[in-house]
Amino acid sequence: MSSRSLRCLLAAALLAAAGCGLAGCGPSDKTAETGPAKSDQKPVVQAPADAAEQADYSDAPEGRLPEGVRPQAYRLDLVLDPRRDDFSGSVEIDIQLASAADHIWLHGKDLQVSDIHATLPDGKQVPAEYREVLDSGVARVGFAEKLPAGSFTLHIDYSAAFDRNLAGLFKVEEKGDAYALAKSESIQARKYLPGFDEPGLKAPFDISLTVPAGYAAVSNGAELKREPAGDGMEKVTFATTLPMPTYLLSLSTGPFDVVERAAIPPNKYRSEPIPLRGFARKGRGQDMNYILDITPRMVEIFETQLQRPYPFEKLDIVAAPQWPSGATELSAAITYREQRILVGDKPAPGTRLALVEVHAHELAHMWFGNLVTPPWWDDLWLKEGFSTWGEPLALTIFEPQGGHDLNAATAAISAMQLDSLASTRAIREPVTDNHDIRNAYDAITYSKSLGVINMVDSYFGAERFRPALGRYIETFAGGVADSPAFYQVIGEETNTPELTETFRSFVEQKGVPQLDLVVDCSEEGAAKLLVRQRRYKPLGSPIKDADQHWSIPFCFSSSDGVQQCQMLTSVEEEIDIPGGACPQWLMPNAQGSGYYRWSVAEDQWRALIERFADFSPTEQLSVIDSAFAAFEAGQLSEPLLLELVQQSARADKRQVITAPLRYLQKYRQHYLAEKDQPAFLNFAQNLYLPLLERTGDSPDSDEQLLNSELLSFMALVAGDEDARKTLRDKATAFTGFKRERDAEALDSDLYEAALTVAVQDAGDDFLDHLIKMRSELDDPRFENASANAIGGSNSPRQLETIHRLALSEDMGPREAFGLIQRSLAEPAVQEQNWQWLQQNFPAVVDKIPAQIRRHTPSFARAFCDREKLGELQQLFKQQGKLTAGYQRSLAQTEEQIQLCMALKEKGQALMQALPQAAN
Repeated sequence: MSSRSLRCLLAAALLAAAGCGLAGCGPSDKTAETGPAKSDQKPVVQAPADAAEQADYSDAPEGRLPEGVRPQAYRLDLVLDPRRDDFSGSVEIDIQLASAADHIWLHGKDLQVSDIHATLPDGKQVPAEYREVLDSGVARVGFAEKLPAGSFTLHIDYSAAFDRNLAGLFKVEEKGDAYALAKSESIQARKYLPGFDEPGLKAPFDISLTVPAGYAAVSNGAELKREPAGDGMEKVTFATTLPMPTYLLSLSTGPFDVVERAAIPPNKYRSEPIPLRGFARKGRGQDMNYILDITPRMVEIFETQLQRPYPFEKLDIVAAPQWPSGATELSAAITYREQRILVGDKPAPGTRLALVEVHAHELAHMWFGNLVTPPWWDDLWLKEGFSTWGEPLALTIFEPQGGHDLNAATAAISAMQLDSLASTRAIREPVTDNHDIRNAYDAITYSKSLGVINMVDSYFGAERFRPALGRYIETFAGGVADSPAFYQVIGEETNTPELTETFRSFVEQKGVPQLDLVVDCSEEGAAKLLVRQRRYKPLGSPIKDADQHWSIPFCFSSSDGVQQCQMLTSVEEEIDIPGGACPQWLMPNAQGSGYYRWSVAEDQWRALIERFADFSPTEQLSVIDSAFAAFEAGQLSEPLLLELVQQSARADKRQVITAPLRYLQKYRQHYLAEKDQPAFLNFAQNLYLPLLERTGDSPDSDEQLLNSELLSFMALVAGDEDARKTLRDKATAFTGFKRERDAEALDSDLYEAALTVAVQDAGDDFLDHLIKMRSELDDPRFENASANAIGGSNSPRQLETIHRLALSEDMGPREAFGLIQRSLAEPAVQEQNWQWLQQNFPAVVDKIPAQIRRHTPSFARAFCDREKLGELQQLFKQQGKLTAGYQRSLAQTEEQIQLCMALKEKGQALMQALPQAAN
């Protein structure tokens, strides 16, 4: 999850948060009722109000906390009753102080502190004052006297309200039951825990939770005991954790179904079994079967591949009723948004694929991020990139025919779209402000890192690279490691400077390398390949030409049947082609594992496209990506590009067939004139209707998924009436619209497409029916898909109902974000939806999850004109303060709109060439 550069909305000093950010403000009556009993409570030292107003906190850290103050251990005791609106408790933090100090900085956000004091090793207690200073959650703890260097214990009693926007310690209500869960990553633990909320400040935790009797309770340690706590409450005590950062803290309670499974047995890498459990909201425990069934095998694969044991004493899998992201790798308590994993015993192919991918990713995190942790967010790639790479690593062993290598290649290629922007970021880029941290969670950190790691693994060989990776894990197990430490270990282990230099050049530079290749056959019997590298930039790009180059593992093959590899380290290089004869064709990314784009002369493009079927699927994906990139840079003609699209439709693999679809959707949306619509439909029908017919009743899961993707494209993009009728009939039957409901009429892979078509075509009363079904059908995937489908309405008459629903309690925060984003991509009502968003922006921001508010500029990503660009800029000039960290998303959305405008002439020419291509 990554991105950005300078973002910071500096939150000015002195947040005397409603008077109660200060120590000395007592808890509310509700908190006092449920807070832990205190005897001999120490008074809180508090500065006079006028002194507080005059205090200078200009040294408050906006990014990392100052060196010299480190937590050694936490003892956290909280009262969590999700039936209430707030929680309370206390924390003791053992702290090591490098030098004497009269204050320290730590983190806390919107906490009401009622008592705070320090206890020195000799038992002396020193009163303290707590004050939140920055709105990012930076707090100052001032002591009544200077503390000496050495150790002390900080004791804090506090309370806070449960969050209602899926941040920090939040509560949700589902089917009449309330649940409390903690979403700590990246800097949200400070919303429920005063402490040191940085990834590098790892410490062990002792945690106890007082919860309603009979409620399940989950944390990172194993449950040790339960004791009656009076008033219908129980105190649950958990085992001490390994040293861990606050962002991996797990706290959950509620009337969960608890599904016990047999422990994962010991193996050659691990002597103890791993207790395995699943948690789902009441009544949904049986839907945990699929993920629990596959977990033991996946753990075994990772242990075998990394030759390191699973690092924790138990493994809980939690299906959160609401969660702001797809999943979070909380140590030993992986937590998922329930729609990702409550799939029943026979999930649809796409639903199943999404489950195994996200589960492999989160399990990989147990080693990458949890066992070895980056010290700060600029090295996020060391956990997210390697966990993304771990997905195909495990899944190709788990199911060798599953096409996971192609899915990984597709993901790496997709990152090049974002990496082509001037406003992109490097994989490793300084993060100097708390507001900028979440911007590091993007396709660059995840998918570009995947592509780079895969390129290194492929070029240098798994037998060389993976043992070095195991050494890295072993060296830093239980601690922290940054990129220089990673480079050093793998360099020492492989004794290959080129390997570490490849990582450095790709990790620390932004942009996609572009290789311009010329085959030189001017000398008889001495064919050469001239290679020039530069940064790729499309038409209209503000990227400046600069002396930028990479260390690129480069492999090519040619018509002589020989593959040749060489490390490219200079801007221009000359390579002898084996055999000396002039090749008929040359494939510049042999095996398709290179993270770069390439371009050749028109005759070479023609030769490659003619032989497209002869290349491997990953090579075919590289050809498609580089061809569209060349087109968007003004370097490839329309007829050749359309010929390539036709070739791709004849490929064997789903990922290759569908690779051009997102481009065709973009070009149709922005550049297709009304008069050319029949030609677009004819072109699409010729390509994809035979495939739909062939895969319609296929028992193969990948062909079923291909059928779903093509059917959705034909209905929603191409406008094929037969496809639309098929989906409309499925949706109305499945929802029981004016007929008896058929629960088997529609699988979850087609929920969104079918429901969207029905919203658009089945009449205005279908919308009311769908809204009613959302309250009756307990299916989290349906809930999400139906929200997006409602956003796809093209009827002005329905907008008032839709806008009211988006901001109501009947729509979850994540679903509201998806509905609004989808509504702004619907041409027929785009203007009305945009006006509504501008007029209701504060209410929209308040509705959507705090974690993704920085993405609100992307609501405008479907625009392609200067007027809307200006309105977007004006909106965030006036309202940007509501969405801290928005600047990166705004810069990228602005640039995407500008590039869309710059491509207009080429895009229109492509659409006008369709009739000839279709015939």
